[in-house]
Amino acid sequence: MAVNPQSSIEVTAFDWVPDFARGYVRDLRPRWACEEIGIDYAEHLISAIDRPADHFLFQPWGQVPVLCDGGIRLFESGAILLHLAEKDPRLMPRDPQARASTLAWLFAAYNSVEPMLFELGNIDIFSAGEEWARLRRPGLIEFIQGRLGRLNDAIGHKDYLVGEFTVADIAMATVLREAVEAGLVAEQPRLQRYLDRCLARPAFQRALAAQLEAFSEDAGPPAA
Repeated sequence: MAVNPQSSIEVTAFDWVPDFARGYVRDLRPRWACEEIGIDYAEHLISAIDRPADHFLFQPWGQVPVLCDGGIRLFESGAILLHLAEKDPRLMPRDPQARASTLAWLFAAYNSVEPMLFELGNIDIFSAGEEWARLRRPGLIEFIQGRLGRLNDAIGHKDYLVGEFTVADIAMATVLREAVEAGLVAEQPRLQRYLDRCLARPAFQRALAAQLEAFSEDAGPPAA
């Protein structure tokens, strides 16, 4: 599906981010969900540098994404994924146990995996060179390796977290991408194959291309 300005579903995203963040901003998640179930969506692009005052009415911290679906508006990518998944059994199974497992893995991605990878990003990108970051990093890496090892074991020989692809895989795959550059996913063979499988999906490729296309070189900070 394509970005459609006439769609009743609107995703708020940034019109520019630094190079290191391109392809990783969290509006990628609802874009991917829409692509998986064949729903057009409109873009509402805002400045990441000078965020409009009214945006804070819908997202208290000024982040993205925000989703507007007709008369419903919500923020936080996990909540947005859950809202979109309820529209189609391809993202949220109707079988009670499969649904329960999908919900558990969705929350696991955000609560048991993402926080430590967010901390690693803070150390490697925003606090690189600081003494506290140098001291913290080895212990954090060891902790992440333990968590990813358990995840590797849990995936086993399944193609996806619940067997079939669900919204939980959108959450987990987008989280795991943040560990790739540090080499932490490659240490776990099943996990690497799982991530490769998720990212090879045409819906992900279309969502990524749409996010990258939305960025404008003219919307960034002024040249020094």
